[in-house]
Amino acid sequence: MSDDGVTRRAAVLGLAAGAMAPALPQFARARQGRDAPDEILIGNVNAYSGPAAVYAVLGKAAEAYFRMVNDRGGVNGRKVRVLSYDDAYSPPKTVEQTRKLVEQDGVLLMYGSLGAPTSTATLRYLDGRKTPHLFIASGATKFGDHRTWPWAMGLQPSYQTEGRAFAAHLKATKPDAKIGILYQNDDFGRDVRQGFRDGLGERVDMIVAEAPYESTDPTVDSQIVKLRASGADTFMNMTTPKFAAQAIRKVAELGWKPTHYLGSNANSIAAVIGPAGKENAVGIISSAYIKDPNDPEWASDPAFAEWRAFYGKYLPEADLKDPLTVYAYVSAQTLEQVLRQCGDDFSRENIMRQAASLRDFRPGLLLPGIVINTAPDDHYPIEQLQLIRFNGESYERFGPVIDSALRK
Repeated sequence: MSDDGVTRRAAVLGLAAGAMAPALPQFARARQGRDAPDEILIGNVNAYSGPAAVYAVLGKAAEAYFRMVNDRGGVNGRKVRVLSYDDAYSPPKTVEQTRKLVEQDGVLLMYGSLGAPTSTATLRYLDGRKTPHLFIASGATKFGDHRTWPWAMGLQPSYQTEGRAFAAHLKATKPDAKIGILYQNDDFGRDVRQGFRDGLGERVDMIVAEAPYESTDPTVDSQIVKLRASGADTFMNMTTPKFAAQAIRKVAELGWKPTHYLGSNANSIAAVIGPAGKENAVGIISSAYIKDPNDPEWASDPAFAEWRAFYGKYLPEADLKDPLTVYAYVSAQTLEQVLRQCGDDFSRENIMRQAASLRDFRPGLLLPGIVINTAPDDHYPIEQLQLIRFNGESYERFGPVIDSALRK
């Protein structure tokens, strides 16, 4: 697929799709440090087209959130602006767009860029330029490796954490399972697969079949047929939303009834479960660390009232049944906290220092018992999660909050 035309235009979100970005003021192009004048310019790369376009709301919400912040006076006397470009979930395009944001647009930092394979492609470049690469929208474990990548940081629990949690639950509840694994053949899929295998430990022989797929594949139907034929009675669905929905539908079409685990990155009711058919997803086990907007438990939650008011005013087209809108809001709140902690020092060094100095920060849309903490030797902001099960309409939490503690 090609988005050459899209990737060469600056999409300042909030404008009509495909509109050209306005010319940037000269000060926005300059290196922003202690004397940054009026505007903090933030770069973001997201998939507005291609196989991961369901995540487009992450970039749109980031721009909208900081418009809200600006309407409230900005951050420490400065306005904040987000520039977001489309990479169609293609690593070469991610590199191209990131370099454009840093070298031509003069962004102070990169924030919330989507994906493990895509963001991995820019790690060395951004680290070499000592440019903060904050709250990458991926659970890839490497993004918390502060020794190798001191200028990078993810946000959500790592994929390996989730994989180990699934393995622990499976060993405790179905010790004789025969497991079939579907995974995306890239950094994302291999990461969660590795965590799951590590969690199984000596019981890795429970895996009877594995079926990788490429993000450019049209479907995963053949992989599902292979896994069912293997005799597996447990299905590990380690996919992105498009392929997760396909897999759920195909499992149902085949009449296969495995115990079904689904990664949290693809458990959206709006984007995955609904299109796949809610009746086909009953019993699916996943994990969560943010509150589910579809859960009636939170109907009168003040944090959700603020969230609804934000989207109603600044991004009314967003689907509020989609948990990605919650993730995007929590992520933007966390970046705002980092920027406020910077005081008057907006050097890149201080931004990274403050990102690694979050203490018991708890956005209201995190699940109870889950908090954000970072340190110079801990670039894993959220290290806790809870298992959830789909009941046909919404997810129900069960079991204790699991603390991963991946600090290295």
